[in-house]
Amino acid sequence: MTQLLSAAPAPLLCTLALLLLETALSLDHVPMLLWSTQRLRGNPDTALHEGHIVSAQELTELLQPAFTQNSRNLVLFLQDTLSVDDFTYFSESYGNKSPFQNVQEILQSSPSSLVLPAVDCKATRHLLSFLQGSGDWKLTNITNLDVSQLEVNTSKPNLLVVQLQSLVSGLNGISPLEAIAENDKIIGRLTMDLQERGIHFSVIYTAVRPSRISRRTDVMWELRRQLMATEEEDSLSYPPLNVTTGNDTCILFYASNFSLKANNSVFIDLTNATFVTRNVDTSSSECSSTNTTLSLKYANPVNGISSLEIRFLMSNKFYGASARNWSTLDSVEIVQDGEKFAKFNVSVISAPAEYSFHCQLVGTSNVYPARLIPSNEAKNWDVFISRLQIQGFNIENNQFSYASDCTGFFTPGIWMGLVTSIILLWILTYGIHMIMQLTTNSRFDDPKGPALSVPQTE
Repeated sequence: MTQLLSAAPAPLLCTLALLLLETALSLDHVPMLLWSTQRLRGNPDTALHEGHIVSAQELTELLQPAFTQNSRNLVLFLQDTLSVDDFTYFSESYGNKSPFQNVQEILQSSPSSLVLPAVDCKATRHLLSFLQGSGDWKLTNITNLDVSQLEVNTSKPNLLVVQLQSLVSGLNGISPLEAIAENDKIIGRLTMDLQERGIHFSVIYTAVRPSRISRRTDVMWELRRQLMATEEEDSLSYPPLNVTTGNDTCILFYASNFSLKANNSVFIDLTNATFVTRNVDTSSSECSSTNTTLSLKYANPVNGISSLEIRFLMSNKFYGASARNWSTLDSVEIVQDGEKFAKFNVSVISAPAEYSFHCQLVGTSNVYPARLIPSNEAKNWDVFISRLQIQGFNIENNQFSYASDCTGFFTPGIWMGLVTSIILLWILTYGIHMIMQLTTNSRFDDPKGPALSVPQTE
């Protein structure tokens, strides 16, 4: 049974390992770790059995003690993906030391802690908005992962949101294991810094969505079936970003990962800032029936960049060949610090004007189905967008219209199947033709008569 403890908890890995069996097969939850520098008195009526998935209402009851203390400083460490089995899987791959070493030590030494192996993703997706509505917080977004210059005014309740590094392999040039270890160091540095200042606080460490990594080969098929069954329901991990004119929505934008890399060295993950914390300014966006511009402005996204603006320029034109209007993403522009300008020409991103556009991978890589082709200064930038869906015209009911996908009907797999089938069919046809050309003798020996003589000319 998982409950609030007034003493130091059992080791993190042991706690999670005991609950892993019942929760490993579920794909719609993430773990949540909570601790506080003060003793919290939990609700005795909130008893959770192993394998239970905490709902949004139950999570509200569990978090309530953290909001009723005299010191209401709350730190939210938000990761893009995390699953309960990551704690054991990556610990086994890291050698003698655990990549969650700081988190484990902090949990063991904290006066109060709470380990929730399974929290409904619907609750974590709206966690930040719930926290903001639970009190008069002073919200501080920490996006550059540099906590040395952090200023905290303890006269007011503070909500510190730390967007940790992405665990998607290859996006920031490091492996998921290295990213977890680096995130663990960031958590350790921030909590240690606050404790040295004598500030009382509570911490929430969770993720937006599960990592969906199966560690057991005997459940791969079951996981595949569950993924197919819930694919439509879980198509959006969080609400899309919307731009409105008056009461009408004129632009919808969604991506499961939205990342940039400058000069092949500076990695910028804009996913959480765009879709989760909404720490983005869209006031410069423009909408019309023929041209639409989605403008995304970020303040201090990383060290060394004070401002960053990304523009998606779309147009709506009539094409006589198809006798209909088509919406097209013409270009993507990046403006750094109001001076440095980069422009990307776009290929294959178009859809009927009444539809939205969807593509699994969009970016500067040559292997992506939809490419951003750099020109001039844009060559210094790399762009990665996964599960992109965008619509800039004819939006109804504030929802995406039917999606036109960038992947054509004849995928490489279909072409391979067709070519293989044609070759096998040709071999079968040739074999039947050769069999039909076989002939038999038309004359046979008569044992009672003279021997059959067949002239050489026959």
